[in-house]
Amino acid sequence: MFIELSATSNFTFLTGASHPEELMGTAAEFGQKALAIADQNSVAGIVRAHVAAREIRRQTGTAPRLIPAALIRLTDGFTVTALPQDRAGWGRLCRLISAGRLRAPKGECHLDFDDLLAWGATGMELLLHPPPETLTRADRPGGGAGAWATRAERLTRRLGGDRLALLMAPSYDGADSARFDRLATLAHDLGLPTVASARPLMHQPARRRLADVLTAIRTGIRVDDLGRAALANAEQRLRPEAEMLRIFAGHADAVHRSGEIAGRLAFSLDELRYEYPSEVSDGEAPAARLARLTHEGLRWRYPNGTPDRVRAMAKHELALIAKLGYEPYFLTVRDVVAFARARGILCQGRGSAANSVVCYALGVTSVSPEIGTMVFERFVSEARDEPPDIDVDFEHERREEVIQHIYQKYGRHRAGLCATVIHYRGKRAVREVGRAMGLSDDTLSAMSSQIWGWGGGAVSPERLQEIGLDPADRRLLQTLDLIAEIQGFPRHLSQHVGGFIMTEGRLDELVPVENATMEGRTVIPWDKDDIDALGILKVDVLALGMLSCIRKAFDLIARHHKTGYTLATLPAEDPEVYDMLCEADSIGVFQVESRAQMNFLPRMKPRKFYDLVIQVAIIRPGPIQGDMVHPFIRRRNGQERVTFPSDALGAVLEKTLGVPLFQEQAMQIAIIGAGFSPEEADRLRRSLATFKKHGNVSEFRERFMEGMRANGYDDDFSARCFSQIEGFGSYGFPESHAASFALLVYASAWLKYRHPGIFACALLNSQPMGFYAPAQIVRDARAHGVTVLPVCINASTWDNRMEALREGGLALRLGLRQIRGLAEEEGEWITAARGNGYRAVEDVWRRAGIAPRTLTLLAEADAFAGLGLSRRDALWAARATTDRPLPLFADDIDGEGIVEPVVSFAEMGEGEHVVEDYAAMRLTLRSHPMALLRSRLTPRRRQPLHLT
Repeated sequence: MFIELSATSNFTFLTGASHPEELMGTAAEFGQKALAIADQNSVAGIVRAHVAAREIRRQTGTAPRLIPAALIRLTDGFTVTALPQDRAGWGRLCRLISAGRLRAPKGECHLDFDDLLAWGATGMELLLHPPPETLTRADRPGGGAGAWATRAERLTRRLGGDRLALLMAPSYDGADSARFDRLATLAHDLGLPTVASARPLMHQPARRRLADVLTAIRTGIRVDDLGRAALANAEQRLRPEAEMLRIFAGHADAVHRSGEIAGRLAFSLDELRYEYPSEVSDGEAPAARLARLTHEGLRWRYPNGTPDRVRAMAKHELALIAKLGYEPYFLTVRDVVAFARARGILCQGRGSAANSVVCYALGVTSVSPEIGTMVFERFVSEARDEPPDIDVDFEHERREEVIQHIYQKYGRHRAGLCATVIHYRGKRAVREVGRAMGLSDDTLSAMSSQIWGWGGGAVSPERLQEIGLDPADRRLLQTLDLIAEIQGFPRHLSQHVGGFIMTEGRLDELVPVENATMEGRTVIPWDKDDIDALGILKVDVLALGMLSCIRKAFDLIARHHKTGYTLATLPAEDPEVYDMLCEADSIGVFQVESRAQMNFLPRMKPRKFYDLVIQVAIIRPGPIQGDMVHPFIRRRNGQERVTFPSDALGAVLEKTLGVPLFQEQAMQIAIIGAGFSPEEADRLRRSLATFKKHGNVSEFRERFMEGMRANGYDDDFSARCFSQIEGFGSYGFPESHAASFALLVYASAWLKYRHPGIFACALLNSQPMGFYAPAQIVRDARAHGVTVLPVCINASTWDNRMEALREGGLALRLGLRQIRGLAEEEGEWITAARGNGYRAVEDVWRRAGIAPRTLTLLAEADAFAGLGLSRRDALWAARATTDRPLPLFADDIDGEGIVEPVVSFAEMGEGEHVVEDYAAMRLTLRSHPMALLRSRLTPRRRQPLHLT
C-alpha cells in the first residue's frame, strides 16, 4: 500500500496550506494506514497530527498511524526527509534539529552536511531529494560528481541502500514521465531504490489560493506579482494510492516501496511519555523523600499538632501519588519553590493539585486545603493517568532568577520553556492577507477598525458598505474568503509565559531545543496543549506583580515596625478588612480593583475567606454567560430559597448555594448530572482550555442535555449549566486557582487597611501593574490619611520609601523613579554621590557627573524645591550647564570668572504647576485638575421666571 512519507503541514510556517489534523483526516478518508508529516527543520506540528489520529481512532475504530518525520534542509539547499526508525532514532533527529536551531537566531536553522552525517546516519530512514536539475552519470561535468552527487554518494556509502532512497515527486508540468525515468537512472547509478511521494502542501485542492497567499506573505510581495513562485496548479496535495499509481505509471515499485519503508518505522510519540526527572537526592528515593518532606512540612504548618483530618488527607494523597508514580513531579515543584524562598522571592502555587495537603506542607501554597471542596482525585486522577498541573507565581521582578536557576540545575539539555503558537486572528489576518491581495492601507485600516477583541476577522457586507467599501467587489470578496480561511493558521512560534518542561534524560532527545528571542532562554517547539496530550511534565513558572508588591510591603513593615509577616502568618479574618471591601474601597487590591469587581463587592458583602474565593471567580465569562451571578446573589441575600437539583449535585454545589460557579463544579455536573464517563469528562475538560484555538465545547451540548434530561434535571437548569461550561471555553476559573488568588486578595486588602502608606509605597515600587496609574494610587493613599512628600534631590532615593516624621508616624516619600524619562542607573548614581546633601543644581552636575538632560528632568519635576529653588529657577540653572565648559576649565584663560547675569522669573500659578507635575511625573500632590475648573463647570443659579 502507498504511504505518503513527506507531507508538509502549515507548521512549515507560511508554506504549508493545511493543518496537521486536516492531513490526518484526509489520509483516513483515503484509507491509508499511515502518514508521515515532515515539516522543514521542525517537528512543531506532529503532536497535533498524533492527537488527531487518536481522536479518529476513538470515533471510527481505525485511523492512520502518524509517522513522525522532518524535512531536513541544509543551508546550501541539500534536502532529505528524515524518518526515525525507533526511539533512539527520534532522539538523534531531535539532536540534529537542535544543533541547527541553537546556532541560529530564533526561527532559523543552520545545518551543514557534517551535521547530517553526525546525527542522521544512524537510526533513521533518509529520503534523498534530488536537485532541481537531475544529474545522470553521463552529464556530470568532466565525468566527476557534482556537489550534490558527491554528497549523495557519501550518504550511500555511509547508510547503504537499505536505509536510503531517492524520492521521486511529480511537478505536474507535462514532463513528469521523462523526469521519473531520469530519476530512476540516477538512483540506479547511486545504487539506491526509489520511493514515490506527492510532496503535498495541502490536504485538498481548494487550498491552492491560500497557499499562494501564504507565499506572498512569506516573500513580502503581492499575489499578483508572485510569478513562478505561485503554484502552477492545485495538484500538490495529498493523494490516494490509485492516483499515485496512475501518476507513476511504469514506476509502481516506487509507489509500493513507500509502504515497505513505513513498515520499518516503529516509533510512536506515545513512547515519549514517562521521562520525568527522578529527583533522587543523596540516595533517598523519591517516595521516601516526598513523605519525609511532607511530614516535616506538616509539623511546620501545625506547630501545635496536625489535625486528624489533615493527617488523614495527607496519608491518602501520598498513597495516590505513590500509586501513580508522581512523586518526582511534586518534588520538582517543591525544589523550585524552596530555591525561591531561600532567595527571599515571594511565591504562591495554584492549579489543579496546588491546593492539596501535600503542596501546603511542602510550602508550594499558603492556602490551607481545608478551605476547598474538591477532593484530590479530581486533580490527580488515576483514570486520566497524567501528571497534575501546578502553576507557581513568583515576583515579576525576580522570576528570571528562578528561570536561570532551573536552567543551571537541570542544564539546558534537560530543561526548556514551552512554545506558544501564534495563530492568525482578527486584525493580523486582515492586514496580512489584505496586503498580499493588494488592498490599500486605507482599506485595510477601515476593515480592521470593524474587528474588536481577540476573535475572528469576519466583516459583514453591511459593515463593509457602512465604511465605504463595495461588498460586491470581486477582489474584496476573495480577500474576505481568504481571511476567513486563514483563521487559526499558525503564524510563528513564540515563548510561553513560563511553562517549563524538565526531563530525566536529555530534553534535546525528547524534542528539539531552540533559541528564544530573549537572551539566555531556550524553548521547545511544542505548546502546552501538545505537552498535555503527551503527558509530559510541565511546571509553570509565572510572574505576578502583586507578589512583588506584597513582598516589598512585608519588607517595609519589618524595617519600620519590626514585625515579620508571610502569606501564611497574616492575621486571619480581620473584620475591619472585610468592612473596607464591602464598601468597595479596593483601589490597588489584587483581583477586585476593576470597576466590575468594585460594583459587585457591596452586593457580595464578603465576610470570610471563602467569600473572597467566590468573589474572584464569579465576575468571569463562565458564570456571567451561564446567568449564575444573579441567582447566587439572590440566594445569598435571602431573596431566593436555596435549593439543589438533586442530593448528588447538592454535595458539589453546597458551598455555592446550589449555583455552579467553578470549573470543577461544571465538570462534576457533567459527570454526576449528565452521566459523562471519565473519558468524556476528560475530553470536555480539555476543550475548556483558556483561549482554546480550536475549541469544540459546543459539540458536547446534545450529549449533555440528553444526559441531564435522562437523570431528571430541568432543561432550563441544564441549558444554563452548559452555557456556563461554554463560557469556561473562553476563560475558565477553577476553585483551586480562585482560592490561591483569594489569599492574595486578602493579603493586599489587609496591607491596604492596616498599612495604607506602606501598601501605596510598595505598589508604586512595583509598577507597572494593576488597573490604576501612580496618580490614582497616590490620591487614594492621601484619602486614607497618608502623608505624601514630593520628590526631593536630597531626600528621595530611586525607589519610593517610608520616611519618619518629626511629629511621629511615617510619610510616603516619592522616589526618583516617578520622574518620567529618568533612568534607574542615573537615579542610583545621584543617590550614591549625594553625601551630606546637594546645595545647588550645579552641585549635582559636578558631583554626580550626570548629563544636562537629567538635570532638566529633575528641575521639571520640581526636585530642587527643597533647596529653595522654584521650578523655573532650577530649570534656568539646569539649562546653564548645557553651554558651560567642564568644571576643570570653569574659569577663562585670564583668570576672570564667568559672571552670569541675574535673571528674575515670574512665579508659576497653581494650574501651571499641576500641568508640569503631570508632564514630569504623571501625578501631582497639588490641586486636583478638576478643582481648577470646578468654578467654570458649576452652573450659575438661574433666577426664577415670573409670569404676569
